[in-house]
Amino acid sequence: MNKYPKPVFTAEAFPFNADKYRPCVFNPGVVKSQGEYLMVFRNDYGHQEGTARFDGTNIGLARSKDGIHWTAEPEPILDPEMIREQWAHLFPARFMPQEIKRIYDPRMMLTDEGDYIFCFAMDTQHGVCGAIARSTDLKDFEALSISTPDNRNMVLFPEKIEGEYIRLERPFPIYGRGKSEAFEIWVSRSKDLRYWGNTRLLLGSEEVPYSNCKIGPAAPPIRTDKGWLCTIHAVEKTEHELSAWHPGWNKIYYAGLILLDLDDPTEVIGIAPEPLIRPELEHEVHGFRGSVIFPCGMILEEDSSVKIYYGAADTCVGLLTAELDELLATIKPL
Repeated sequence: MNKYPKPVFTAEAFPFNADKYRPCVFNPGVVKSQGEYLMVFRNDYGHQEGTARFDGTNIGLARSKDGIHWTAEPEPILDPEMIREQWAHLFPARFMPQEIKRIYDPRMMLTDEGDYIFCFAMDTQHGVCGAIARSTDLKDFEALSISTPDNRNMVLFPEKIEGEYIRLERPFPIYGRGKSEAFEIWVSRSKDLRYWGNTRLLLGSEEVPYSNCKIGPAAPPIRTDKGWLCTIHAVEKTEHELSAWHPGWNKIYYAGLILLDLDDPTEVIGIAPEPLIRPELEHEVHGFRGSVIFPCGMILEEDSSVKIYYGAADTCVGLLTAELDELLATIKPL
C-alpha cells in the first residue's frame, strides 16, 4: 500500500473562494468515466477564527487524467441557492426558501446509463437530512429524495441488486442507545431512488475494534470476487484535546474495511480488525480538525489496483493506492 506523502488536492488548486481566509476542500466523491477522473468536493470557506463555523459551503468539480493532478472547474456546481428551487416541492411551501441552509459531503456513483447519482448531506432548519440527486451533465440536477432527520453519510452501491438500489446510511439518534454518539451503519432499499424502505441494521459500532464512538459508511462499495468491499469511517474519542482550528476537538477518525455478501449486501461477512488508514502525516494530523481520515471515493482500476480518496483533517484531499488483493487480505471473518 502507498499513501501519498502530500495532499493531491488543496484549496489553492481552485479559483472560487480562493481569496477567503482558511478555506478547506475535502470529503470528495470520485468516479472514473471514459478514462477521466471526476471529483466532486466539499468547499468550506471563510473560517471564523476560534470557532467551528465557516461563512459558507458549496460543492465543486475537478477533473484529472491520472487521478493525481486535478484541475477544478471555475465555479461551484452546487450550492444552497442553486438547489432551493429544485427541492422546494419536497418541503412545505411556508418553510421555503430559507429551509435549506447548507449542502456538503458529496458521494457520487455513475450508472450504466451514464447518469451521475449524488448523495450529500443537507442541513435544514429542522435537522440534518441525507439527499439524493441525479445529473446527466454535472450541470443540472434533479432532486430525487431526502431522508428524515437526523441522517447523513449516505452511500449508494454502483449497481442494482435484484432490481433494487441499495444504500448504506448513518442515522444519528440522540436517545437511541443511551450512549453518546454510538451511531451505526444501516442499509435501505429502493426501486426508483425516491422511496426507500426495508431498512435494517448492518454493523454496530461495538463491532469495530478501533472505535469507541460512532461509525459510518465511506466510499461507494466496489464489487470483488469475494464480496462487496466497503470502506467505513470509525471514530475514537480521546481524553485529551487534539490539534484543530477551534478548541475542544478530541476525536480521531480512521478508515476501515468491511466485506459484504455479493448477493445479500445486508450481511457482513468480514471486517479488517485494524484501521486501513490512520492519521499520521502532517496534513492529516493538523488542519481544521486534526487527526481525521474520511474516505469518500474508491476506484478499482483495470489492473486491479485501487485508489482511495479521503478527506484529511477536514482540510484537504489525500490518496492511498493499493492492490485489491492487499485490501482483501486484511479482512477477517466477522
